[in-house]
Formats: sequence, C-alpha cells, structure tokens
Amino acid sequence: MESSSKKRDIAQRIDALIEELQEHSHRYYVLSQPTVSDAEYDEKFRELQTLEEAHPELVRADSPTQRVGASPLAGFATVRHKLPMLSLDNAMNEQELVNFDEQVRRFLSKDGHTADEVEYTVEFKFDGVAVSLVYENGVLVQGATRGDGTTGEDVTSNIKTIKAIPLKLRSPKSHSGHIEIRGEVIFKKKEFEALNAERQSRGEETFANPRNAASGSLRQLDPRETARRPLHFFSYGLGFLEGAVGLSQRTLSQTMHDVEKLGFSISPGFRTVKGPEALAQAYREAEEARESLPFEVDGIVVKVNDLSLQERLGFRQRSPRWAIAAKFKPVEAVTTLEDIIIQVGRTGALTPVAVLKPVRVGGVVVSRATLHNQDEIERKGLLIGDRVVVRRQGDVIPAVVAPLTASRTGDEKPFKFPTKCPECETPVERIADEAVTRCPNASCPAKTHNRILHYASRDAMDIEGLGDKMVGLLLEHDLVSSLPDIYELTVEKLQALPRMGELSSANLVAAIQESKNRPLSRFIFALGVRHVGTKTAAVIARQCQTVQTFLHLTESDLLSMEEIGPETARSVSMFLADESEQAVVKRMLSLGVNPEPEAAPAKGGVFEGKTFVLTGTLTTLSRKEAEEIVTSHGGKVSSSVSKKTSYVVAGDSPGSKLDAARKHGVPILSEDEFRSMVG
Repeated sequence: MESSSKKRDIAQRIDALIEELQEHSHRYYVLSQPTVSDAEYDEKFRELQTLEEAHPELVRADSPTQRVGASPLAGFATVRHKLPMLSLDNAMNEQELVNFDEQVRRFLSKDGHTADEVEYTVEFKFDGVAVSLVYENGVLVQGATRGDGTTGEDVTSNIKTIKAIPLKLRSPKSHSGHIEIRGEVIFKKKEFEALNAERQSRGEETFANPRNAASGSLRQLDPRETARRPLHFFSYGLGFLEGAVGLSQRTLSQTMHDVEKLGFSISPGFRTVKGPEALAQAYREAEEARESLPFEVDGIVVKVNDLSLQERLGFRQRSPRWAIAAKFKPVEAVTTLEDIIIQVGRTGALTPVAVLKPVRVGGVVVSRATLHNQDEIERKGLLIGDRVVVRRQGDVIPAVVAPLTASRTGDEKPFKFPTKCPECETPVERIADEAVTRCPNASCPAKTHNRILHYASRDAMDIEGLGDKMVGLLLEHDLVSSLPDIYELTVEKLQALPRMGELSSANLVAAIQESKNRPLSRFIFALGVRHVGTKTAAVIARQCQTVQTFLHLTESDLLSMEEIGPETARSVSMFLADESEQAVVKRMLSLGVNPEPEAAPAKGGVFEGKTFVLTGTLTTLSRKEAEEIVTSHGGKVSSSVSKKTSYVVAGDSPGSKLDAARKHGVPILSEDEFRSMVG
C-alpha cells in the first residue's frame, strides 16, 4: 500500500505534467510556436498515461489523456443554448456593406448617437461549423453545435479531441463562473485535400467541401474517429456569461484579445476599422488575400465594436442589427473545354468528364469537372473547344456552368456519346426513363476495378490497404480479375509487386482474412447490386439471416419486405438470377467468406413496433444517423408512406411523402420532435 506522502508526490507529478503538456499544446496548436520536439512531448504524455492508469482516482477532467477517452455514442443529446446563436444578414458586395454602415448610423441617430464614423471589427467568415463551448470554473464541460440557433447537439466528447480547444482555460482570473466561447470548427485546405485523397484511395465517398468534412467529423458517434481528423478552432466571440471576471465588457476587440489570453485562436488579421471607406477597403483586401489563406473563407464578418452601441442597436427577429456577413463573389474562372472523356463506374455507368485547360479557381488548379450524363451536355449546349465558365466554391469537383457562345470561332465540335464502352468495346445500353448509359459487360475491366474498390470500402467489407492504387496494381499484374480472387492473394504473390515489402503484404493479407466474417448486411452491400444501399442491405439481411437464404430470394420474396420497392426488388432478383453472379458468391464462400447473421432489431425500445418514414433534408442529423436512432430503439424505417406508417419525420423541403402522410392521417414530426422522443 502506498504511503500518503508517495501518493501526494504522484498527484503533484500528474498536476505538473498536465500543466506542462497543456502549455506545449497551446504553443503548438494555437500559437504555432512549439518549444519541444514531438518525441519529448510523447515521452511526457506516456509518463502521464502510465501514472493515470495506475491511479485512476487522480485523473483530471482537463488532462490531455481525456481528449479521446469516451466510448462510442448511440446518438447525440440535444442542448438548448442559454443565448440563441443567431444567424447574420448578408451583404453580397462592397456597396451593400457600405449600405449596412448607413443603416447602423441612421438607427443610432434616432437614439441620440451623433458620431460621424462608427468603429467596426473585421474578421474572416470561415467555411466551417459553428459551435458553443461551455466552461465551468475554467474547465470545459460541454461542446454543442449551433443547430437551429436555439437547440444544438451535445458533441462534447468529440470537441475534446480537438487540440486547438483548451480543456482548461489559461487565464486564472476568468476561471470562476460560467463562460461560453463561440467559434468555428474548420478544416485547413491541405489537410482537407489529404483527407479526401485518403478516402478516395480507400474507395470511400469524398467530402464535397471543408465545411461538410468538419460537420461530418464533428458528428461521428465514435470520438476516436473524430480524433483522427485534424480539426481546428477559431473563436469569434462570447455567449452566455455568469460570474466570470476579467473579461472586457466595453468593446468587442478588447473582448477578443481577452479570449486569446484564455487560450484560443481568433481570426488571423482580426482588426478594427472606422467608417464606410475603411470597411470597403477591408473587404477588398480580404477578397484579394482569399487564395493565399490556409483555410476556406467565403467573406468577412463585420461587427460594431462598441458593446454599448451593440446593445442600442439590438436585434431583428433572427439576426443582430450590429453585425453583417459580407460575402465574396462566387469563385469562377473562364477556360477552354479541351475534350470530354468517358469514365466507367462499378455498375457500368458511363460518366462524361470535362477535360479543361488548367485554370486556377479559388486557390486550386482545376483541370477536370464532371458533366454527369449525356442529357447534361445537351442541356448546357457544350461543344469541345468552347470557352466555358467554371465555378468552384470549396467543392472538390468543380462545375462547368455554361459555354461562352459569343466566343465561338466555328472550330468547336459537338461531343458524340459513345455507342460502345471505351474500356471493353461492348455496345452500351440506356434504359428508358433513365439518364445513365451503361456497359452491360460483367467482365469490363473498369467495372471490375471500381467493383473491387466498392467491395473493400469502409461501409462494405472494410479491407484496409485495398485502395485505388493497390487495386490498379493487382489488375495490372493479373493477380485479380474478380472479387473471389482477392481471397487467393498471398504474401508471396503480393511481394512480387513493385514497392510491396513483406510487412505491407502481410498486413494486406491479414486485412483480407479479417473481412471474411463481416455482418451479412455489409456483404450484401459490398456485392454492388444496383439500388441496394446500406439501409436496403440491412433490411434484406435481417429477413434472410444467411447467405444461402439470400441467394434463393425471389422477386415476390423481396416485394413482401415492407421497405423494398418494385425497382429494387427487380434489380436484386435480376442480380440473383445471373448465374455468373451466383458463381462469384459461391466461390467466395468456398474460399472461407462466412458473413455473420444480422443482429436482430432492438427489443423493448421506445420505437418497438413503430415504422418511420423520413422525408426532406434533416439539419442536425444525417439520414443514416436518423435511421440508426430508429432501429437502435426497436423501430424500423420504411421508404414509402402507407396506413401502417407510425410517423413521418419531415425535414427541410419535404417531398411527396409529406402529402401522402396527410392523406393517410399519419402523424408528422419535426426533427426536434423526433429527437425529443428519445430524449
């Protein structure tokens, strides 16, 4: 048994390590001025971990080891903001920003304020996710998303993984009471591009822009997933305060400098300006600097600096009168459409891609853009050789907006959509009422490449290391030509490939072997059947429970499943009627693939026996997360509304399902009402 003096020494050592590591983290992630090497930091971090593991009663909430200490969540609880997180009105150009200044001065003149010029703060408008951070007595106790401005999601466990957010405030004067810090969680450009490159190599869907990546990262149910994402945080102000001391209550600029002292980054170049001319100049300078910034911005935020004037100006219904977001012009450029090429996807879909003369758009050199399908080319009237407008607003894949027909010289040529697959020369097919043209050849090399990528992707069989380059290498050296060939790869075969050593080969073989026992739903999804996503695959798997039952499903069997529609039933039955597809599955089973039976839906949950239909765009949940909430509480999700439907959850811009719900008298829930049913 340890003596009290020894335990006291250990507690003091833990406290000292925490303080030292917090200081190093602040210098590295906030100030970008590290004072120790990574190895020195890691050594002290491991010492702290060892001490805390031996003495769990001494673990502090603000310890760096607690940044990734939480277990995966079933869902996010809701948080009601003590002060609403309001949105801002927009100014779309320099003149509208000047008009805002006139409105501010006109409103203040009614209240006896006669100053000729008003002082404003200017900061970048980040393309990220707004969050609220609550500190009690200096320690972070809650992190929440903005949500609808009144109610957000509790993402505390994920917020704690962001190293730019202090677990404990730095200024001791402000440690007492309740302090709410508000700001934006963002991805920096290079880290966003690296994340997408990694996802693409794994055959996973890429994020559309840094904002979506930040939102998706912040709303992972497993905090360990969030911790793997290099998120950053910039504060833009304070929220609710109670009992806090040492924070300026006179001007916003002084307040933000106080926030810096607490341990936070604020917008680079944060400054104050006076009068409309200075405002306009600040707008122009920020727009010019846009491309050189390490993060995406789409404008500046302007706020009245004097807090007493902010109070006089007050609020409209949804926005303050004392602040505005001045948006930059959409990022566009003009270039030449040099060619249109065809890419073949895993289902055989032929997608036209614009080959552009490289042009810099929004800080990124663009040379390719998807054109979606033949109808899109015809609708826009594009000709090869056209001068075209290309737009990019943080998107990974830019868009060709329109041709500049007045610039045509007569040398432009129409694009002829191929009648044969460019990869295997099989005559292509286009089904009536579909916009997509497809290659029907099951052995098409492009289909094989993308099918293997899909099979190995995270939501499917999750085979780590089997990404785009590796699949290409395997096909190039004739080591695989179909899905079952994956399971005949050996370390010896892989070592013969360029740049494949014994360790990397062994790791890939181990990952392939591990995939043999994935749940049946993931195996069905991995097969790449048209119209079968993760949700439909789970429905089929729950009904079948075994691969053998799945292989013998008929179209009538599928139609009897409440969530399966005629189109999906027909697609699955055609897949199962294909002898070559049956042979693929049976060969994989003979090689040891043994999908596990699907877990039964939760019993005794609040949704047991209830059927939900989701319609419209959900704002605080992804569609997949909403479905998981329903199934984890014993309910099921259907794709169509009937008299048997228990509830319809309606998001923004709901479709015809809302009309069907009214017709059948089905109760309609808002997103907040749905969430409140599960607390």
